[in-house]
Amino acid sequence: MLLVCSTGGHLLQLLALRGAWNDFSRLWVTFDKSDARSLLAGERVVFARGPTNRNFGLLAVRNLLRNTVAAVRLLRLVRPKVVLTTGAGVAVPYAWIGRLLGARVVYVESLTRIDRPSLSCRLIAPVATRIYAQWPELTEAVPRARYVGSVVSGT
Repeated sequence: MLLVCSTGGHLLQLLALRGAWNDFSRLWVTFDKSDARSLLAGERVVFARGPTNRNFGLLAVRNLLRNTVAAVRLLRLVRPKVVLTTGAGVAVPYAWIGRLLGARVVYVESLTRIDRPSLSCRLIAPVATRIYAQWPELTEAVPRARYVGSVVSGT
């Protein structure tokens, strides 16, 4: 299983889903930040290029291209059965390349998205096998999304 996410809240939410991935062999892809190094100590981690946020212009585009090349290389080598992600931008190339190579892509939309999907959700949705919303209201905006609870509610 490949777990892909940005640092900060995206990482915390993916860690909160430990019950869904803890029993599987896994590899993480995230940014080289202090929270990731601390929270993922003892895990196998590959660090991606950041920032990938659309607000950073040319640098974000360059890092998107670098991460796409890295995704091709890593996914051809690792061949995960599942790519699980909470976003954000770093997850897009891993989701698309993973799906092209036969992996199932599971996207968990951020807890902060109540009634509109994020850009990463909209970009990953075409290749997602499953999309999970953490608010029931979001299923109206993303009809394929399933609501089964949120990472903070414990359901």
